[in-house]
Amino acid sequence: MIERIHNQKAWFMVLPVILLVAFNAVIPLMTVVNYSVQETFGNNVFFWEGLKWYEQVLHSERFHASMTRQIIFTSIILLIEIPLGIAIALTMPRKGLGATLCLVLMSLPLLIPWNVVGAMWNIFALPEIGFLGHVVNSMGIDYNFTQQPISAWVTIIAMDVWHWTSLVVLLSYAGLSAIPEAFFHAAQIDTATKWQIFRYIQLPKIKHVLTIAILLRFMDSFMIYTEPFVLTGGGPGNSTTFLSTDLVKIALGQFDLGPAAAMSLIYFLIVLLMCWVFYTLMMRNEAR
Repeated sequence: MIERIHNQKAWFMVLPVILLVAFNAVIPLMTVVNYSVQETFGNNVFFWEGLKWYEQVLHSERFHASMTRQIIFTSIILLIEIPLGIAIALTMPRKGLGATLCLVLMSLPLLIPWNVVGAMWNIFALPEIGFLGHVVNSMGIDYNFTQQPISAWVTIIAMDVWHWTSLVVLLSYAGLSAIPEAFFHAAQIDTATKWQIFRYIQLPKIKHVLTIAILLRFMDSFMIYTEPFVLTGGGPGNSTTFLSTDLVKIALGQFDLGPAAAMSLIYFLIVLLMCWVFYTLMMRNEAR
């Protein structure tokens, strides 16, 4: 009989990762938790407040307004980018120089830094000097994202679609390219239509890839900050002030660390909960 030897030394190889995660995530999170239940007036002196800041945030009309704007924005982004990304991926060539060229073009928007994207669209959409603003106004449409909330929303949505639809396209394209040709030959023999091929072959086969795409786009759009802040600064008024923008204003603008810490934890839990709900709904039939 061979005696099994248990060697736990391999866990030391995981130790650097554990330390890195602790340094980058756990310690900052505990600091935020500490500020969310206490009040400080400087000199490292803290006073216990309990759940006061959480109650204040949850009953705040300002928080409710920002949350509503955030949910509307994220819903619009998902409804546009996911179907559009799949549609573009379906039309892209699978082989040859055309496939390479399409992949390169799709990757370009993802390489641009977020603050640069906001600055580009700011200049591009200005009604006086921007190409987009000039063209739209010359068509007789009153467009000024610096003064009109609807124009600001349209501009931010267009900017996000331009910047991030490529991610959905690339993920969908990778999933579609991995489908064996035998499935399409069988569908051709059965005289299946393009819709039937998409519905019963392509869509089920890219389900896992779409789950990743939806989760990534949900998290990014729900936590978006840099692009809209550079583009509109949360205006006009507070019409484009999302949760992340409002959080920064409270923490750095007003220096209310207690409410800001409580709001950031509530924000974190909402994102975590919604990701779990999305994942559960997308994968609910996997165990069958």
